Amino acid sequence: MTTGAVLADGWTDPSSIGYPVVFLGVLLGSIVPVVPTGAVVGAGAALSISGDRLSLPVVLALAVAGAVLGDLTTFGVCRFGGPRALHWVARGQNADRVTEVRDQFRRHGWQIIVVGRLLPAGRIPVLAAAGALAYPWRRLVPASLLAAFLWAVAYALIGIFSGSIFDSPLLAMLVATLLILAMGAVLNLVGARRRRTADPEPPAEAGPDAGPEAGTPTPSARGSA
Repeated sequence: MTTGAVLADGWTDPSSIGYPVVFLGVLLGSIVPVVPTGAVVGAGAALSISGDRLSLPVVLALAVAGAVLGDLTTFGVCRFGGPRALHWVARGQNADRVTEVRDQFRRHGWQIIVVGRLLPAGRIPVLAAAGALAYPWRRLVPASLLAAFLWAVAYALIGIFSGSIFDSPLLAMLVATLLILAMGAVLNLVGARRRRTADPEPPAEAGPDAGPEAGTPTPSARGSA
């Protein structure tokens, strides 16, 4: 059966809602980050391996399509919506982090788009920076396609691993979802720790009675020694 036939059958079969869930879940989560999109892709891939209702290539294609449309929508809001829209998209993001990504974006461009999609909590600052800098569409679209494809494959591999171990589609989906959520939490903790380590500590302010240099005695101190 061709991919098109599989896709049409999946959308018309009332007993299978996997394809709409994958596409709409990834699309929604790419616009409003309330849905764990990686878990959606991993669960869909696990279901395609452990059962016969979903096709893995179609799951990947729908995940990529939803991710790209969501990214382009977010970028469009940041580019044409003005400062208020940009502030709304970047809400909850550290202001220093957004500024840092904007500086990196000027130097690396499309590479940052790919990395931002693959790293947890990296996509929104990158798209906000791209919109604020009016990054060209002709460069954004292919970079977003590449990023979405690599991202979908990475999370699908976790679902394939789970689906190849468990015969039960439900159990395979559950394990894949838990693995992806746990991996995301670990990566978020590692990223937050690295950012804290990279931030320089503010210099300690000298007290009113401190000498010209810390540890250097003042002339009166030398005379009294």
